[in-house]
Amino acid sequence: MKKLLCSLAASLALSSALAWPDKPVALVVPFPPGGSTDLIARTLLPKLQEKLGGTFIVDNKAGATGTIGAGLVAKAAPDGYTLLVSSLGPFVIAPHLLTKVSYDALKDFDYITVAVQAPNVLVVPAKSPHKTMADVIAYEKANPGKMSFASSGNGSSDHLTAELFWLQTGTSGLHVPYKGGGPVMTDLLGAQVDSSFMNINTAMPQILAGKLRALSITSAKRSPLLPNVPTLEEIGVKEANVYSWQAIAAPRGLPADIKTKLHAAIVSGLNDPVIKARLLDLGFEIVANTPEQFTAYQATEFARWKKLIESRKITAD
Repeated sequence: MKKLLCSLAASLALSSALAWPDKPVALVVPFPPGGSTDLIARTLLPKLQEKLGGTFIVDNKAGATGTIGAGLVAKAAPDGYTLLVSSLGPFVIAPHLLTKVSYDALKDFDYITVAVQAPNVLVVPAKSPHKTMADVIAYEKANPGKMSFASSGNGSSDHLTAELFWLQTGTSGLHVPYKGGGPVMTDLLGAQVDSSFMNINTAMPQILAGKLRALSITSAKRSPLLPNVPTLEEIGVKEANVYSWQAIAAPRGLPADIKTKLHAAIVSGLNDPVIKARLLDLGFEIVANTPEQFTAYQATEFARWKKLIESRKITAD
């Protein structure tokens, strides 16, 4: 009887996987509409429908720096009908910032792929006296804690990049957290703050308009969008490569057949010539790695940001 029940369960799981998707699939974005993560989800959505059939919808579940939406996905049935499309925050940053998170970021997900990544750029107002990174470092060493670095919030990628920069250069600045990237841009353009390690996607329009000056980029190599802007490593700042990334995951226990189909469809969508060109123009680099590579990367990033957050005593408050 036990063997019969196990065989029946296996058959049901197989038939379910073969039929997937036969009802709407929710792409849960744990942030409000309009941001980079939402953009990636909505860009992939038509391609997933084209490759896999069925209906896919974007479901924005914002709150608690992305951990509410991530928690909902972690607790959902691992049947392929609830997926998480998120930035690195809920995966590798928020668990170290918040005292209570409703999921285990290392154990509660099946990691499908890191879709895209984008570096941060240190920008200053066009009229800033700082023309190069050498100027910034020299000023900070002579005036500890005086140069202001705006961020979209405590524990955000732009904040952590500044902390890493200060750690690696032995300098210090003044962190000014805002509630989102919009107010940062407004005050940066108005020279109310001195600088920001802004995501390249956000900064590019104002750089191209001549309103912001880019001094350095956090990628491993120069960006084709900013070929004259040196990397931090080029100017001697080691181990400070930082990427903001968007990835797709599912509740732990996703059937292997569904994972294979989903991964193939996402990678195909990202490499579609039209979509790829559009994303590259926005400053995104296509990653599209394997589930195994994403799993290893998740663990590495989790440990990296945990170490920085604890050593710098960073909190979400």
